[in-house]
Amino acid sequence: MPSAASAASATGSAPHRVVVLAMDGVIPFELGIPQRIFGRARTADGERLYETVTASVRPPGPVRSDADFSILVENGPESLATADTVVIPASYELGPVYEEGRLTDELAAALAHIEPGTRLISICTGGYVLAAAGYLDGRAATTHWASAEHFQRLFPQVKVDAEVLFIDDGDVLTSAGVAAGIDLCVHVVRSDHGSAVANDVARRTVVPPHRDGGQAQYIQRPVPEPQLATTASARAWALARLHEPIQLRDMAEQESMSVRTFTRRFREEVGISPGQWLAQQRVERARHLLESSDLSVDQVARGSGFGTPQSMRQHLQTALGVTPTAYRRTFARRTL
Repeated sequence: MPSAASAASATGSAPHRVVVLAMDGVIPFELGIPQRIFGRARTADGERLYETVTASVRPPGPVRSDADFSILVENGPESLATADTVVIPASYELGPVYEEGRLTDELAAALAHIEPGTRLISICTGGYVLAAAGYLDGRAATTHWASAEHFQRLFPQVKVDAEVLFIDDGDVLTSAGVAAGIDLCVHVVRSDHGSAVANDVARRTVVPPHRDGGQAQYIQRPVPEPQLATTASARAWALARLHEPIQLRDMAEQESMSVRTFTRRFREEVGISPGQWLAQQRVERARHLLESSDLSVDQVARGSGFGTPQSMRQHLQTALGVTPTAYRRTFARRTL
């Protein structure tokens, strides 16, 4: 649901302020993701919805990156106190944070500037910083799949899920490796301002507004025998018929596969089961219809393939934490 700050920005107040923490060893690509995604989010009149600035853990000055150049950061750690959202990208020089699960004095002093209630986001192994600071205690979180086992051993109090691209746990959000930071930031824009704004950001950035599956599809595993058949045609077939009942055997028949073979191949390619994927697509269709049409809740449920309002309500509550009526009240036909 939109934060108070993001809601205020939609009514002409100051843009939602995002502060990105640059630490020595920062990966330039990940450091630039928040500026690129949040910086593209605009109202229909072209007004910025976010203000994104970069802060160092030290007084303003150069910060080493993992590339062959340093980055001149003009804001010190006190800027964190002005943030509505703080983003922590990955760094290859986390030292005791990565090795022992504890903050350095310098990093702890910087994080102390963060005001209670500030939304926190980590990209890739930036989650180590949130965990070492105690922000992830008892919460679900993710990180790069290659670091997930180490992360779980170091922080046993965190519920690590290495299968997903990102986890939204309300005021604390974590993403998997590198490009999953894009997925998470686009998700935040969608949560704050609806699919229309998020889709526009995605188009301008030339990325999908929503990626199928999780990071399970990117985990290095033994290479299977070469296969000519895929499940792409079945997915396209299903997307054109979301308003109809679709059985697993129907999708398998599109690829002339047995249900067992199709299910295995689908999971290998997409990272989740056909049923999970189908539910995700129907949730996305329902969101679009709730935002962009005047159809009744009953009609939206039928049009997205849930059949009944009760079924749609359950799926939206699970996926988004809100009812269809509450979602429509927040996002439908908003004049930004």
